[in-house]
Amino acid sequence: MADARRIVVKVGSSSLTTAAGGLDADRVDALVDALAGRALAEGKETVLVSSGAIAAGLAPLGLAKRPRDLSRQQAAASVGQGLLVARYTASFARYGRRVGQVLLTADDTSRRSHYRNAYRTLEQLLSMGAVPIVNENDTVATAEIRFGDNDRLAALVAHLVRADLLVLLSDIDGLYDGDPARPDSRRIAEVAGAAELAGVEVGGVGRSGVGTGGMATKVEAARIAAAAAVPVVLTSAAQAADALAGRPTGTWFHPTGRRAAGRLLWLAHASTPLGALTLDAGAVEAVVERHTSLLAAGIASVHGAFSAGDPVELRDEAGRPVARGLVNFDAKELPQLLGRSTGELARELGPEYEREVVHRDDLVLLAS
Repeated sequence: MADARRIVVKVGSSSLTTAAGGLDADRVDALVDALAGRALAEGKETVLVSSGAIAAGLAPLGLAKRPRDLSRQQAAASVGQGLLVARYTASFARYGRRVGQVLLTADDTSRRSHYRNAYRTLEQLLSMGAVPIVNENDTVATAEIRFGDNDRLAALVAHLVRADLLVLLSDIDGLYDGDPARPDSRRIAEVAGAAELAGVEVGGVGRSGVGTGGMATKVEAARIAAAAAVPVVLTSAAQAADALAGRPTGTWFHPTGRRAAGRLLWLAHASTPLGALTLDAGAVEAVVERHTSLLAAGIASVHGAFSAGDPVELRDEAGRPVARGLVNFDAKELPQLLGRSTGELARELGPEYEREVVHRDDLVLLAS
């Protein structure tokens, strides 16, 4: 941890706000003190993935608790996002540090050009000495805002910026083998692989009522990051300084895999399929075993209403998902193409139909 030069730190709503909603300035300052006092002071590049926009907007809008309906969540995020960034701006200014707001959605970052834009923006901010403050764009997101999982976003951002370390901050000082409130539960110091979590009770959303994440989302985020070669520390916000200094704290997740290819990690873990394509056995073998593109000849049926460029799920004949990809045709176009070769399609419909339904560069295999 102490040798990491680029770090992504994620903090949840419950670590930044009061139980009634609204930002707790002392908590924000304490987090910034930990970041500026260790990581930034030692020349480490730091990206902060921060929840709290919706929670920060509750009190100013007179809301007693997080609303259930989407429109009021978006309104709270609109008010709270400005307050959140303003608070970070003032707090980091005590150390002579600038911040830059970066709002992302999963849909943006699964598309090639948008993924490159996000990467370039974050790289430029870091090169200029600013601290990127990343959050989901909750004011316009739909499925993402209901998902509400900035833990997963942090894992994907860590991969995007090629971080050396991901620090997940919670209101609990690590992963326990049972309910942390029980005296017989013990903190798990290290996790070397998913098999070590078998039988571990992973709790849900915390009791604060202002956040949406929980230990389950943090463990899943740690698994995603570790599988992409990014080590993870899961600890409490109160112990952020210890984690950044490399002192033993929380739970350490060892890297378990290799760094994935660019935005395909986002496509696998952040996109929401808007439809599905059922493949015949030959197409499944070609896509999964030979890593080819998907052609119309291998598609048996089309499900859902989607447009060209949308993410879709690729399924085998038993209905099991085998891959996910960005489709090159609208759903209404595909039925006339099924089972036909690209040469035949080009002759009858024109050269624009002589292309893959899902190109292999826009396709990621799913773990079976």
